[in-house]
Amino acid sequence: MYRIGIDIGGTFTDCVLVSEATGETRLHKLLTTPADPSDAVLDGVAALLDAGGIGIKDVSTLVHGTTLVTNALIERRGSPTGMLVTSGLRDSLEIARERRYDLFDLRLVFPSPVIRPEARREIAGRLRPDGSEMIGLDEAAIIPAVADLIEKERIEALAICFLNSYANPAHEQRAVQVVTAAFPALKVSASADVFPYVREYERWTTATMNAYVQPLVDRYIARIAGRLGEIGFAGGFHIMTSSGGMVTEATARRYPIRLLESGPAAGALMSAHVGRSQRNASGTTGIANLLSFDMGGTTAKGALVRKGRPLKKYELEVARMHEFKPGSGLPAKAPVIDMIEIGAGGGSIAGIDGRGVVAVGPRSAGASPGPACYGRGGTAPTLTDANLVLGYLDADGFLGGRMRLDRKAAEAAIDRAIAAPLGLDLMRAAWGIHEAINESVASAFRVHASERAFDYRTAAMVAFGGCGPIHAARIARKLNVPRIILPPGAGVMSALGLLRSPFSFEMARSHRVRLDALDRAAYEALFAPMLAEVAAILGEVGIAPEAMQISRKLDMRFAGQGYEIEVEAGATPEGLASAFTAAYRAVFTNILLDEPIEIVNWKIEASGPPPLAHHDFRFASRYAPDAKGPRGRRTGWFPETGATEMAVYDRYRLAPDTAITGPAVVEEDESTTVIGVGDRATIDEHLNLVVIPANAPSASPEAFR
Repeated sequence: MYRIGIDIGGTFTDCVLVSEATGETRLHKLLTTPADPSDAVLDGVAALLDAGGIGIKDVSTLVHGTTLVTNALIERRGSPTGMLVTSGLRDSLEIARERRYDLFDLRLVFPSPVIRPEARREIAGRLRPDGSEMIGLDEAAIIPAVADLIEKERIEALAICFLNSYANPAHEQRAVQVVTAAFPALKVSASADVFPYVREYERWTTATMNAYVQPLVDRYIARIAGRLGEIGFAGGFHIMTSSGGMVTEATARRYPIRLLESGPAAGALMSAHVGRSQRNASGTTGIANLLSFDMGGTTAKGALVRKGRPLKKYELEVARMHEFKPGSGLPAKAPVIDMIEIGAGGGSIAGIDGRGVVAVGPRSAGASPGPACYGRGGTAPTLTDANLVLGYLDADGFLGGRMRLDRKAAEAAIDRAIAAPLGLDLMRAAWGIHEAINESVASAFRVHASERAFDYRTAAMVAFGGCGPIHAARIARKLNVPRIILPPGAGVMSALGLLRSPFSFEMARSHRVRLDALDRAAYEALFAPMLAEVAAILGEVGIAPEAMQISRKLDMRFAGQGYEIEVEAGATPEGLASAFTAAYRAVFTNILLDEPIEIVNWKIEASGPPPLAHHDFRFASRYAPDAKGPRGRRTGWFPETGATEMAVYDRYRLAPDTAITGPAVVEEDESTTVIGVGDRATIDEHLNLVVIPANAPSASPEAFR
């Protein structure tokens, strides 16, 4: 049997076919079809089946990653949504945290909630913070309120958000029963079901966003599943979540907010896997600390891998008004791999800003019309146009020759929008576009790393995506990253990561308790219902409890503090005090308080066995490593030398131990790697391309094999 992974991006859709028996792998990349993404899915599946010489009935599993939810929230393309809220709290979404993300900016703009005030209805009933009932739920008011929302606001979805429901979900659960019985076609999200955390604003915002995209995601999944069924697919169709695990169609439809960073999460997991196969500076296997750098046609993403595991968090912001300012977006409480996203990709549109300098992104030409060089109607200059003009891309070899690029159109677009207005020659204008993206990405990564106490100088970068290998070496120089690893199939690595992701599900509950008042029985009792729930969800796909890997985490603090620190926990409470002290010191050095310790949030992460764990991906059908020299030469432009001749290597023929000195490019169907002046590279035994930037500490590439 075979497994297929499909990652839909803003510009390209990446597709992978893997044999479960042998690991033999086939790759395919094609333009995304924005009008109907399922078209690209079906076209990609057909191309993979044809290349593998198999039928659709030979495919046991299809795993899908998508940016649909993120894009829908940013572009406000969700469905009309209503809200039932506790009386007196209708304006909580506008009041938010009552916090300014920039104290000195008098023109602050905050994102609008996804549910307008006119689409909210107050319902009487109130619970105390301990979950006890203060005022009974006014059930009689629910149906008239929802009927009014359907008539006046034409809602397709409803968020139910009641005060203190994290402590007792009874009122919300009863409201859901009443609504679904009377309006079975309405999609309903209850805040205590979506993510039962203390802090009403964050919980309610998450529930409203979940409801807002639920009809869209439901139709999207149904359309893809239906079209796959029409061609005879009878295997499992699974969706990637933001936290790096697979879920079933039913779970994805119930919790679409967990799909926010679906595809990028798979790339971060794959980066960790690549690091485990590498030799570190001491010669032993495994690089513990990595920067995962993914750059495609629309965005660039950076994630940190520490001690072999991607960093995770339980909150992210969507639709930020300012890209790098926390608090300027809508908070979503959901488990997610901790990554930063920048509007920088191959389709990023270049122009001149108000200061008279080159600015690139965040707007993207996408797949339609695409960059000027695509010849699909685009006229604005983009990063891909600049990389083509600089000589980094082969106009006749793009996507393995399946798509020809128009260099003259790229030159005309850059000259018209950048070179002529600034009085620059064409090459310097193209380099300005290229370098502006490099600096934008590097600056964002610096902030991300400093906020998490991560030192890039002691880590390696794993670069992938269609554009990542083009920019990796230059960005690594700026960050002082000593080594870059580019795996085989780097251009579609997120799709490869989809096929290594296990089934998993995370749950969290808020329950505040003093550590000194917690015994083993109470500790186990608080985790027990969470364990039962995650076991039931994974049990739907046949994973037995004894086959699950369970991770427990706690958010802890000193009593009286407003924010918590995450602490790894065991099956019993012994050792929690010392674990919290160590975690607290790691953040605040030796500043400890003479106060009791309390637990605020309880978290469970359960995952099944990783698929394809018994072998690596094998690319024998594509790779025939029998050469160590270049296949040709062409002219490229670099700031150190200007226009210069550079070697062009065929990635599929490079044998292990091949040594390359820049300037050079290494080409494969899905991406191109640029090796700058003075950079050095080699091919290791896993066919990874390992690049040492020119400013790295003196050490030969062989030392990192």
